[in-house]
Amino acid sequence: MGVDGPGEEAAFQPDGRFWAIIVTCSVTCLLSALENTVVTTALPNIVGELDLGGNYVWVTNVFFQTGWALLSAAVQPLFGQLADIYGRRWVTMVIVAFFTLGSGIAGGATNGAMLIAGRAVQGIGSGGIYIIIDVIVSDLVPLRLRGNYIAVILVVYTVGTAIGPWVGGEIVATTTWRWVFYINLPIGGAAMVMIYLFLRVQRNRSQTAMQKLLRIDYGGNAILVGSIVAILYTLTYGGTKYAWSAAGILVPLIIGLAGLVVFMWYERTVAAEPVVPPALFRNRTSSIIFAATFLNSALVYWILFFLPVYFQAVHGTSAARAGVLLLPAILFGIPGAIIAVLLLARFGRYKPLHLFGFAVSIVGCGLFTLLDEHSTLALYVVFQMVAAIGSGFVLNTLLPAAQAQLDERHQAATTAAWSFMRSLGSIWGVAIPAAVFDNRFSQVAARTIADPAVRALFDGGNRAYENAHADFIASFPPPVHDQIVRTYADALRLIWQISIAFSAVNFLIIIFEKEVPLRTELETEFGLEDSSRKGAAVEGRDAGEKGQAGAGEGEVDASAA
Repeated sequence: MGVDGPGEEAAFQPDGRFWAIIVTCSVTCLLSALENTVVTTALPNIVGELDLGGNYVWVTNVFFQTGWALLSAAVQPLFGQLADIYGRRWVTMVIVAFFTLGSGIAGGATNGAMLIAGRAVQGIGSGGIYIIIDVIVSDLVPLRLRGNYIAVILVVYTVGTAIGPWVGGEIVATTTWRWVFYINLPIGGAAMVMIYLFLRVQRNRSQTAMQKLLRIDYGGNAILVGSIVAILYTLTYGGTKYAWSAAGILVPLIIGLAGLVVFMWYERTVAAEPVVPPALFRNRTSSIIFAATFLNSALVYWILFFLPVYFQAVHGTSAARAGVLLLPAILFGIPGAIIAVLLLARFGRYKPLHLFGFAVSIVGCGLFTLLDEHSTLALYVVFQMVAAIGSGFVLNTLLPAAQAQLDERHQAATTAAWSFMRSLGSIWGVAIPAAVFDNRFSQVAARTIADPAVRALFDGGNRAYENAHADFIASFPPPVHDQIVRTYADALRLIWQISIAFSAVNFLIIIFEKEVPLRTELETEFGLEDSSRKGAAVEGRDAGEKGQAGAGEGEVDASAA
């Protein structure tokens, strides 16, 4: 394929307003990043004061774990469509308002139901934050350079995620747990002011309010949200409160999965303006990228959820210590992501980056199979570094590849669909290894744990994840303690072996990815209001040709906006 010259990169010149928007997006992202982890250290205090008992699982799952990903997945296509219909600015303000409102409700909660409701509203806002930031950057930056600026925001996100547990611990130690949520109010307020002042981008003004309302895909969104709610219930209680084989778990799971199939049929045959346009899946590259995004996200969450189990159950670390030991898996993805986007901007080629990233991921997952009760700190830090670098190389290069063969008018829908697949992947990246882990633990325990009464405490493996904390395991005398530790190590080894297969599938499908030139022109109807960024020219075009590109190629019929 042809590689564009460096002169094309120079055609894009960020100005002060552009950087103001990037800072605004970073502050907005900090909201969700911080709240992802700040609640973890405060949760015991919250459970105790509000007397949540077993309902604490909904506090975390409705936002922080599988529920966060499910709620995000449910609303992302809708927010993508609303951004096309109403423009980016006001939709972004609504998204931040949702998150801030949810924080206020959760912070002022007087009972478990109110707290769960607040976390649910936060989850909706969080799902919107992730998609709208990518959409805004895509509006302002040519395709080939987008990863560079998304990486800037990624650094803020990673820092917020990393310091969250420390911030939560300090808040609980010095004041009330309610400030774990109230801290978002000033940040959210500042973000909304910045959005109002700086995010002044073009939008379609030719349609009436009623015309815009009629464009929303109500049927498709209703089917999608209903399906997601059914799956949310299943993945919250499956393997914890109820066995995976229980009818109360299988029935809603089947309904939810069937609903997703109905959703795809509805979008293809019934919807006048689909929230997920079928055109997004009609070329090989985009379809492969969506599948790779699903698998890569699954692997990331696979690691993030089960390495702490290894640290706590096998090595006897505290939950806080396990969080610290997990940092290499989070932090070392950043250098990989930065190197990858710089290479993408320089050479305009994404397929070699994907092949390298997924190959390294295979190695990383393979290394995890070597972990046992005798592994040293140096080993599991290095193993995490390898896996993180692999995932980092594809983190910010998958979305540009998905957008490469699609028309820019589908840019918001493409971003929403990509985010949707990423969220779905994170859901199954927890559910699949959890089911395998529970089953394997039960099988291994039958031959490694001699005392039937001890085996009964793990309820056939259904309580293995719940009991994977140092205090519980340390309460047993040495012979039994060692048996339990070996059982955990053996059960975890199987899920790492299966993760190798997932990584290998990702590598194999990327071989069939078609590499197409990444656009260096910015063709969007949502650019800065006072900017002529549309059709920014490639090297060799003079100023007159630039203007012609902006007036011709960049224009989109307002009725399609």
